[in-house]
Amino acid sequence: MGHVDHAAFGWLTPVLSYAMACIGAALGLRCTVRALGSTGRSRRNWLVTAAAAIGTGIWTMHFVAMLGFGVRGSDIRYDVPLTILSLLVAIAVVCAGVFAVGYGRDRTRALLLGGLTTGLGVASMHYLGMAAVRLHGAVSYDPLLVGLSVLIAVVAATAALWAGLNIKSPVAVTAASLVVGAAVSSMHYTGMFAVSVHVTPSSSVLPGATAMQFVFPLAVGLGSCLFLTSAFVALSPTAGEREASASAQRPVESVVR
Repeated sequence: MGHVDHAAFGWLTPVLSYAMACIGAALGLRCTVRALGSTGRSRRNWLVTAAAAIGTGIWTMHFVAMLGFGVRGSDIRYDVPLTILSLLVAIAVVCAGVFAVGYGRDRTRALLLGGLTTGLGVASMHYLGMAAVRLHGAVSYDPLLVGLSVLIAVVAATAALWAGLNIKSPVAVTAASLVVGAAVSSMHYTGMFAVSVHVTPSSSVLPGATAMQFVFPLAVGLGSCLFLTSAFVALSPTAGEREASASAQRPVESVVR
């Protein structure tokens, strides 16, 4: 059995990955709040932005955490197409869950369906990402911990969508995003502790890209996009703020006349 290390860089990767999950959740919740206050094309666009933010945040969290993943006795490479597929799956399935909530007539049913869909999507993304790992040896999983990680993913997703439906104030959204980030991180590390590796020493070159060649630049790029989009959403006025601004200007205009 190979010794598996989940934090090769100490606390850096767990803390950074948690921050990415929180930023993605905060941006997604803020966009969901905007979507529920909009109609037509505007609602759809906000929901797509929310799904992209949550999906990208979770994916970036996973692969930033994976930078700390190491196995004694073997190098690690990542299959590029499978890694990109895991990102697309994360965004697509979160999108389905968010739309179920955004357009559902029966709120409770929409929330449960959306939470289940999104949670299974997050779990699928995680295990697709793990399937992209290439090393000298065989990877096996503890079924009990895998099941627990899927359950945590579903509960975390349902909680995130509930927060999107019920929480409006920025302070509450921030608190909710910290909880969602913790839940997503818990799901990731529960899934990682389910992993055991039987190393088969070999001098052959592994296929795929190293984490620093591919995963790190992609995670940094997506992380930067999340930060920029977060800033844009945070600084753009809500419908209520625009109305308040417009009503404040009307008396001024009448005085000028």
